[in-house]
Amino acid sequence: MNGVLLVISGPSGAGKSSLIKELLSSVPDSIFSISTTTRGVRAGEKEGVNYYYVSKEEFEEGIKQEIFLEWAKVHENYYGTSLRPIVEFLKEGKVVILDIDVQGHKIAMEKFHKFITSVFVTTSSHTILKQRLIDRKTDSKEIIEKRLNSAVLEMAHMNDYDYIIINDDFKEATKEIVSIASVAKNRTKKLDLEKFISKWLES
Repeated sequence: MNGVLLVISGPSGAGKSSLIKELLSSVPDSIFSISTTTRGVRAGEKEGVNYYYVSKEEFEEGIKQEIFLEWAKVHENYYGTSLRPIVEFLKEGKVVILDIDVQGHKIAMEKFHKFITSVFVTTSSHTILKQRLIDRKTDSKEIIEKRLNSAVLEMAHMNDYDYIIINDDFKEATKEIVSIASVAKNRTKKLDLEKFISKWLES
């Protein structure tokens, strides 16, 4: 397997989804790993595009059958990444983008650490994050407070990641994350060096 897992984590509202869209349009052979969740569908979301939406019972059966690379329970909902497509994408040499939380990152690192480049995305302040959550108008005040409390806990894990992006200037953040993806693709430990050198000598 010579693909790359690009793990992107960070508080809800930090702009991960927007950065992922830019990655998919800018980085060749990149593909988004669609997670499975038990939470409801938000306005504008589609089955098989944003998430695979399942019942709590279906998800828990998947846990028993060990079909997930990683999974976590966040705000009373399950989120998880199916293992089989990840392996196939890595065999195809893809840059596989995973939007997972800090719990998921820890589990993924235990299984696939040599394929992972990780990025933590956040804002420069708690105030900016709170305003973004309010502006997107998808959550109640109670849920926003839960997300902000979770953000504090997530920030404590920033040093577990290879890179940190402060997403206050979207254009600059986009440049940074595209550069990180490019570097990850070309790390020598991902190359079949013996095959490369043999081909290099013949040409």
